[in-house]
Amino acid sequence: MKKMISPLFAALLVVGIAACSKQGPDTAPAAAASDAAPAAAGGAVTVGLSISTLNNPFFVSLRKGAEDESKKDGVTLITVDAQNDPAKQQASVEDLIQKKVSVILINPTDSSAVANVVKEATDKGIKVISLDRSVNGAEVSSHIASDNQAGGKMAADFLVEKLGGKGNVVELQGIPGSSAANERGAGFDTEVAAKGGVKIATKQPADFDRAKGLSVMENIIQSNKDIQGVFAQNDEMALGAVKALQAAGLKNVAVVGFDATDDAIAAVKAGTMAATVQQQPELIGQYGVQTAKKLVDGQAVDKFIPVPLNLYKQ
Repeated sequence: MKKMISPLFAALLVVGIAACSKQGPDTAPAAAASDAAPAAAGGAVTVGLSISTLNNPFFVSLRKGAEDESKKDGVTLITVDAQNDPAKQQASVEDLIQKKVSVILINPTDSSAVANVVKEATDKGIKVISLDRSVNGAEVSSHIASDNQAGGKMAADFLVEKLGGKGNVVELQGIPGSSAANERGAGFDTEVAAKGGVKIATKQPADFDRAKGLSVMENIIQSNKDIQGVFAQNDEMALGAVKALQAAGLKNVAVVGFDATDDAIAAVKAGTMAATVQQQPELIGQYGVQTAKKLVDGQAVDKFIPVPLNLYKQ
């Protein structure tokens, strides 16, 4: 009996090995299916959102707009924070590419530094939409932003009128190389020069950061207190400048910011800021997700989608 069972067992063993071998070395095991990109699961849409920094109320609001719209549209949103580091942004976008998201929404830390990773995404068939700041050196499907140059002009017109057409102003610039800083500065500088009478005494970068806005403004005040106005290319720097002016005892200096964050609106109401150019960051995030959904559905989208601007003042 023992001799009869052994050949039978051997035959069954051979059949089992042959059946297993049909899978082949390149066939992924069934368990690996859970690692597939969310975009591939049941036709679901997964959108990656790369933010320059979430240490800024403006971009927190932008993310909220994108999150709210994603929930409404049944879109899975993956947000990554570059923390104002171009290298970190490149790495996090590459991670989104590896996850095979359907579309990437990108708010560049540096408009030129992201070009290569944007090309990498588009080469792999992933659509890219830029938000608030444009991409230099690579093509995107759409750019969604306020007209930053028009906003800079709006700030200049208000400040020149507020100062009665004469006086010295300080311009606090954003992150060098970012499209928002370039465009807001160009709009402001051109309009101030065209109006005449008001002089830009100095322009210095403070990287869109409140603490840097404070320290840069303190240094400027130490060398020159003959200041009647300040244009900061975002509200965070404007609020930092306000603290520096208050500490130095300089009163009646008209400070104009850009973004209309909650803190800036409160400062305008309190009279410590004169005005802020009002963007609608939640709307930028909302439009971003809506446009991504259209691209996934094969619909045509505009190359530039403008978001309205207003001036918030007393």
